[in-house]
Amino acid sequence: MDAYDLSILRHLQDDGRMSNLHLAENIHLSAPQTLRRVRALEEKNIIRGYIAQVAPEAVGLGVMAFVNLSLDREQFRNVREVERQLRAFPNIIECHTISGDFDYILKVVATDLKSLSQFLTDTLMQVPGVASLRSMICLEEVKPVSGLPID
Repeated sequence: MDAYDLSILRHLQDDGRMSNLHLAENIHLSAPQTLRRVRALEEKNIIRGYIAQVAPEAVGLGVMAFVNLSLDREQFRNVREVERQLRAFPNIIECHTISGDFDYILKVVATDLKSLSQFLTDTLMQVPGVASLRSMICLEEVKPVSGLPID
C-alpha cells in the first residue's frame, strides 16, 4: 500500500458514503484511478465492508455488556463449532479470542437486563463446550467504535 491507498482508507473511515469523485478530489487523483484503487482494496479484503453506525438505544438495545467466556477444556477440540455458533447470535456484536484467564471476550447487546440475563443463561451457557461466563455491564460508552489510526 502506498500513500494514496492509506489516504483512501483514512477518508473512507471518516465517511464511507463519500462519493468517488469527492474522494478523488481529496486524495488528488483522477476519479477512475481512485475507483480502481478502492476496488483493489475491497478485493484484497483490506476494506471489509461499509456499515451505518446505529445508536443501540435508538433501536431498543438499552444494555451493552462485555462477557468473558471460557471453554470446557475437554471440549476444546470443538472450538470451531463453538465459534460458528457464537457468530450466529445477533446479540453478540463482537467476539475476540483473548489471552489470560478467559478464552473469549464478547460484546453483547440486549433490550434490558432481563433479556441479557436470559440470553446469557438460556442461550449462551447452553452452547456445548461453554464452561463459564463472566459479564460486565457497560454503564456508559465513552468512545464509540472509530476508525483505525492510519498514518
